[in-house]
Amino acid sequence: CVVPVSSPVPVAECGLFQGSSGSEDEARPGTAAAAAAQKREERLRKFRELHMKRNEARKLNHQEVVEEDKRLKLPPNWEAKKARLEWELRVEEKKKECAARGEDYERVKLLEISAEDAERWERKKKRKNPDLGFSDYAAAQLRQYQRLTRQIKPDLEQYEKLKEQYGEALYPTSDSLLHGTHVPSKEGVDRMVADLEKQIEKRDKYSRRRPYNDDADIDYINERNAKFNKKAERFYGKYTAEIKQNLERGTAV
Repeated sequence: CVVPVSSPVPVAECGLFQGSSGSEDEARPGTAAAAAAQKREERLRKFRELHMKRNEARKLNHQEVVEEDKRLKLPPNWEAKKARLEWELRVEEKKKECAARGEDYERVKLLEISAEDAERWERKKKRKNPDLGFSDYAAAQLRQYQRLTRQIKPDLEQYEKLKEQYGEALYPTSDSLLHGTHVPSKEGVDRMVADLEKQIEKRDKYSRRRPYNDDADIDYINERNAKFNKKAERFYGKYTAEIKQNLERGTAV
């Protein structure tokens, strides 16, 4: 520091001012470097957070793709089956709880049903027709099979006797030769005959001959022709009604 001789400022004060200015200049670069490092650290932290979020989103997307692929591979009615199985499990748990308490499950279930639901189910039962009628021969055969199997009353004593008599041969396989060895009992034959007679009687009721109407017009020459005329009238009667009336009046052109 150059101080003129005529300057009133002491030399000591000049030295003090010079030292203070130097320390401020040295502190400013350190403060700027610390701020830059802090800013860089904050940016790195945000970058790491974004990187973790991206990895998490990628993982969730992969899990969703796997779950969607599983759902597509399931049968179309899987949700209904799953709901049915869950309902059956709840029913079984409820039955076990009622059995542990010594209560009747059917009675407990009826107590939980409201009066409105009970009336609605009763109306639905009344509307339901137990006799579905004839739809096709396969359905009729299935209904006949179910009816016959419900009538079967197994004779366990006879079964045990046959089991002792034939042993393992009682359960035939593809290599078994049991043709002609079984002789039906008299009770079994009588039961079969009675069932066949019931079937014949029921068939006669359904295929009964319709009574003949003496007042109806005779437009046929035999029974086969009468059936054909009825079918023709059923399908084309509404189209030929006017022509028939004109022919009866004699005004047909």
